[in-house]
Amino acid sequence: MENVLLEMRQINKIFPGVRALSKIDFTLRNGEIHSLMGENGAGKSTLVKVLTGVYQRDGGAIKLEGKEISPHTPKEAQECGISTVYQEVNLCLNLTVAENIFIGREPKKHGFIDWKLINMRAEELLKKLNVDIDVTKTLDHYSVAIQQMIAIARAVDVSAKILILDEPTSSLDEQETQRLFKIIRQLKKQGMGIIFISHFLEQIYDLCDRVTVLRNGELVGTYDVAALPKVELIARMVGKDLSDVKDFGKKEEKSIPSEDVFLEADHIGCTGLLMNMDVKIHKGEVMGFAGLLGSGRTETAELLFGIYSITKGQILINGKKLNIKEPMAAMRKKIAFCPENRKLQGIIGDLSVRENIILAMQAKDGMFCHIPYKEQVRLADESIKLLNIKVSSREQLMKNLSGGNQQKVIIARWLVTNPDLLILDEPTRGIDVGTKNEIQKMAIHLAKEKGMAIVFISGEMDEMVRTCTKLVVLRDRKKVAEIENDDISSENVMRAIAGGDA
Repeated sequence: MENVLLEMRQINKIFPGVRALSKIDFTLRNGEIHSLMGENGAGKSTLVKVLTGVYQRDGGAIKLEGKEISPHTPKEAQECGISTVYQEVNLCLNLTVAENIFIGREPKKHGFIDWKLINMRAEELLKKLNVDIDVTKTLDHYSVAIQQMIAIARAVDVSAKILILDEPTSSLDEQETQRLFKIIRQLKKQGMGIIFISHFLEQIYDLCDRVTVLRNGELVGTYDVAALPKVELIARMVGKDLSDVKDFGKKEEKSIPSEDVFLEADHIGCTGLLMNMDVKIHKGEVMGFAGLLGSGRTETAELLFGIYSITKGQILINGKKLNIKEPMAAMRKKIAFCPENRKLQGIIGDLSVRENIILAMQAKDGMFCHIPYKEQVRLADESIKLLNIKVSSREQLMKNLSGGNQQKVIIARWLVTNPDLLILDEPTRGIDVGTKNEIQKMAIHLAKEKGMAIVFISGEMDEMVRTCTKLVVLRDRKKVAEIENDDISSENVMRAIAGGDA
């Protein structure tokens, strides 16, 4: 193929019990900005790690400029001409800008590092990218945006062929993003091949020439961005056919929200996290936050729970303005949050099921208000029965439970605090279909029978459509639509995410 820089053919990668990549084809041309897209777990990061030598492929071939390569380490990949700039800038804040750019490959003179040459070359390199700063200052003097530019300068100097940008704009504002895009376009004109990974849909259409879509470790297809409407791109990412968008499965009888508003977010935002979110959550309502990964769903939930502090707007609970600066303050106002990553943020594997269930209540009461063992047993046994948690006993270690039962224990932990608002972030991810249905029904039951307000976040549109009475749709970390009642459908959600572009 003419003008081909990189070819990856029939790439396979297998982890124990999981086929992460299955016969993936990917082609990058000279002077092209090519996006890799897909939902969480689609295989984007795995493919990049295979290319950069972090993982060894289990099948297939990689050719760079027509020659087969097989990098076994990131250093070998760099020597081939492939560099990566990650979402979290992996530079040293206590070193100077010049030192960061040339770390590990410092030019020497008479056996000593040539600092004068390092500083001069660093200045020249940054000026080519229209960055004019003092390279002798330590990195912590500069903003995240400038640090990102420095990381790119280092990558460009190391690699003259392929630059991989993994979520490079996640911490940048609009002005900083456009400055970065100007540099990326400049590198494109110089003939560099650029792989751009981002969950910001608008940025893909603003910057990229082609897009390759992965789903569940398989190749969906490669498309010219200009010829692919946004709504069709979303349909390919989530695995829906626009010609036949239907809500499958029997719909549960949904809850009917009360007229009473429990929580109102009045144009809240947080710098670099979320912009201008305006939402009312009623008692007895199951509200969904819908959108692609990175759209701001989890960030909104974390702001409501006080994990991050709002920098604009206000939150009202039962009509009273409150400044929720930490999770404990949210818990005192009867807000509960089941996080997305149960392994890192939820379970404590070496504690028993009983101990995991009473954790939130104990934290809320304080360490000096010990919950009597008899009460712990009662709460654990009631929760196990209520949520149908499959355990050998309440004293079974949490780490020995299945993923679905671990998820139920985390939900039980928050239910025993008797919350007025329960936030469920990806509560059904990685669990079996039967348990998924149980959790969906539980959310509806808590809203209908207990009058609890529920926020339900899921990457699976069908369960959002089945479960929620209202959907707030987010794109690029801001609210773009609100869909209610009979208008809730997979097609309407996808059109809203795409900005109405059919």
